Amino acid sequence: MDIQSFGANCILVNYKGTRLVVDDNLADLGGKSVLKPGDIALYTGEHGDAPDGTKLVVDQPGEYEVSDVSIVGVAARAHTDESGKQTATMYKVMAGEFSLLFTGHIYPEITDRQLEALGIVDVMFVPVGGNGYTLDPVGALKLIKEVEPKLVIPTHYNDGLKYPVPQQKLELALKELGMEPRETVAKFKLKTGELSDVTQLVVLEKS
Repeated sequence: MDIQSFGANCILVNYKGTRLVVDDNLADLGGKSVLKPGDIALYTGEHGDAPDGTKLVVDQPGEYEVSDVSIVGVAARAHTDESGKQTATMYKVMAGEFSLLFTGHIYPEITDRQLEALGIVDVMFVPVGGNGYTLDPVGALKLIKEVEPKLVIPTHYNDGLKYPVPQQKLELALKELGMEPRETVAKFKLKTGELSDVTQLVVLEKS
């Protein structure tokens, strides 16, 4: 399984030739879309139209199966939602023996019911840019402690894209998280036996 970041919350997972693209809103932020025909597109919140030929578009809670990949969407309170509303969706993606969690721009509180729905998480992708636009490191760390993933990959920080609200630099966010990166790579290859019982952090360079 190969994992790449393209900035913001946009992550590409390639599993046995199946491409799963999460939150490709790059065109709205001055970037270039990475979605291709045949891809699976996941959106944790509001989004534009996916390109023609996209194999599957998932933008709401539910259970989905496609190309040996299982997807569970869990309703969540968005970072800017009022109490009681749930306009965001977290996704747990299961491919082979690994489980990946994409939180998106959620409020930094998670319920026991949501935790039960998510179950064991190997890799958690969580935004850290803050400034009212998304989770800040304090909120991200709160979620990390609740979910207890084996690996954390931070997303949505100052990476050169044109955000409506300035995002924190990664170095500052990591300092506030209190986590040292295990490694910094352009493409992360998730392999059997590489994950430890102690939560670690990997930085994905923007592709």
